[in-house]
Amino acid sequence: MPKRNAIVTVQECVACGCCVKVCPKNAISIYKGTYAEINKSLCVGCRKCAKECPASVITMEVVKE
Repeated sequence: MPKRNAIVTVQECVACGCCVKVCPKNAISIYKGTYAEINKSLCVGCRKCAKECPASVITMEVVKE
């Protein structure tokens, strides 16, 4: 299975913080109270954030090596 990282559609993110709470690697933070920001070097692609997001603005992308 290829490695994946989470990506956020920042224009639609409501900065609720649900993704921050479920991330097992603390790879997500809320940037200036406006949107979720993913630290790609910490993200392990577990998809927990995407499943938890009430606005459905987190998707997964395949990491090109």
